[in-house]
Amino acid sequence: MKQISLELSLILACLIAVVACDSGKPAGTTTSGGADTALMSPASSPGRADNDEGVGHYKQGHWDVATDWFKKAVKADPNLAEAHYNLALSLDKMGKHEDATAAFKKAAELAPANPAIKDSAILKKHLGM
Repeated sequence: MKQISLELSLILACLIAVVACDSGKPAGTTTSGGADTALMSPASSPGRADNDEGVGHYKQGHWDVATDWFKKAVKADPNLAEAHYNLALSLDKMGKHEDATAAFKKAAELAPANPAIKDSAILKKHLGM
């Protein structure tokens, strides 16, 4: 009986963890490469730490905080396409569409061969592609 109780406790704990993870995501945020998924930066970028901190806030729906981190990442590495892209995503979420379009344009210029950026539906929508 103790063994069954322990197994049920473990199953329940796992289910609670799954529900907690899913309920913490803002609506529309995906983790499998969806249109509004923020991108991690390459390890070699001087803006990596700032960008990746911004990604964490973006995933929590803290658009304004994420925007600040992405701006820091762009300042540290102006050629970091992922930071420009992520900045654009955050600006779009906040309704700052003109600024988002400019950031999407810069991201596309910096990474024309990066499929996560160039094939992004939201980027294409902003750039009229």
